[in-house]
Amino acid sequence: MKVVGVGCGPGMLTEAAIFAIQHADVIYGSDRAIERAEAFIPAGCAVHVIADYKALKSLPDTAVVLSTGDPMLAGLGYLGGEIISGISSYQYACAKLHIPMTKTAIVNAHAKDHEQAIEDILFEVKRGKIAFVIADPEFDVASLAKQLHNEELDCRIAVCEKLGYPDERIALGDVDTPPVPVSDLFVLMAGNF
Repeated sequence: MKVVGVGCGPGMLTEAAIFAIQHADVIYGSDRAIERAEAFIPAGCAVHVIADYKALKSLPDTAVVLSTGDPMLAGLGYLGGEIISGISSYQYACAKLHIPMTKTAIVNAHAKDHEQAIEDILFEVKRGKIAFVIADPEFDVASLAKQLHNEELDCRIAVCEKLGYPDERIALGDVDTPPVPVSDLFVLMAGNF
């Protein structure tokens, strides 16, 4: 099986990803991932929307599984097989905000315990890192800002929404005036940048 990252938004497919998609006989992916790869899916290729993520481990070796962003950044890379990277929201956000990746630490708060994620973010900011946070729609940016303020960690916060899409939005703030997400599809950065 090949797990192919389709990038964080339109136009974020790598040449290797395009090649794998163009030569696939069977493709599995979310609606969003399939939409992103649609222009490169060959005629006659069987395309399936993933209904059961647990069943993906039993796919044939010839299957191509599309993963939004990069499969190894909270994606489907855990399935194994050949992994083909995509342009992730992490890479894209760092580039847009001019933040060197070497100064960052990744915190996964997507479908995770948000209180623990906030503790992880505080830890990273305290040690001088800029936390890149993979968020979900329920992640409370105001609560994070309050905790950072309570710890006297005066830093900036960036909410990065719909990265790579035409309606992309990057909102900047700080612990006293944190940016408010207006979309369910966002990541954020917190630290001194």
